[in-house]
Amino acid sequence: MTLKSDDTQVQSEATEQVDSQRRNLLLAGSAGAAGLAAGLLTPEPAAAQTTATKPGDKRVAILIDTETHMMPALAKEMARRNHDLVIGNTKDGLVDELQKLGANVQVVSGKLDMTQAKTFSTLVEAAMDQFGRVDSACVRTGAHKTGDITQITTDDAQGLYEGNLLSAIYALQELLKPMMAQGSGQIVLNTSASGLRPAASATMYSACRAAANMLVRCAALTAGPKGVTINATGTYAMDYPGFLDDVGWDNNPAVQEAVLGSLTTGTLVEPEQAAHFVATLIDGVGTAQTGQFFAIDNGWAFQ
Repeated sequence: MTLKSDDTQVQSEATEQVDSQRRNLLLAGSAGAAGLAAGLLTPEPAAAQTTATKPGDKRVAILIDTETHMMPALAKEMARRNHDLVIGNTKDGLVDELQKLGANVQVVSGKLDMTQAKTFSTLVEAAMDQFGRVDSACVRTGAHKTGDITQITTDDAQGLYEGNLLSAIYALQELLKPMMAQGSGQIVLNTSASGLRPAASATMYSACRAAANMLVRCAALTAGPKGVTINATGTYAMDYPGFLDDVGWDNNPAVQEAVLGSLTTGTLVEPEQAAHFVATLIDGVGTAQTGQFFAIDNGWAFQ
């Protein structure tokens, strides 16, 4: 009887000790959560609100093919987010806009061929020479051609491989050199939503885009321990001339109805929407995502 009473007392004391430890843990967790919440609710002023007066005051981003698609909008968004820029294949008038936003801009002139490794090494060298570092990059590769599996020629396959996969390999290899050496960096490779959702009418294109997405996943495993994140984004149904011309949008209600009907939102993607999303992956703030593919397609890939 006494033994049972002693066991009960020991069990009671042990229970009180565990309860006390649990309370302390919960209190510590609550304090941590409160601290985190405070940090989220009262962030530091946005870096984009600061204007640099000379090269070296800002993060440095390389943006390739700033002539069309989301890329001119992305360049402006990165300038607003306190970045100096190295750009190629540039839209007329863009440099003036970027400078008015406070960015120092280095332009690599000429038509850049992204199927050549030298293109990317030239961009990296320009960034290092002008700014001494490379913090982030967005590369928009792409060679387009339709055709199902019965229609692919050897020349088609080679061209699509070079434009959509080999170019991605070259880009990552050259961009990773300075980033891994400095122990930080962010890269986004813009591929296509057709790399996620098969497009039988563009079989080789879709397959190469899927391969590029897997390339990003593999490269992210290599670069992650060195402090570098790599992600892929892919668009579909963007309101810009390249897409509209490809599908025969103008003056064709049947095409317009078919395209919009394939989108969950029933609306085209605006370049500024895509640019805003991509900027969050390379602006130095959101660094917890790597090895991911993000579809920017108003739901097309999941229909």
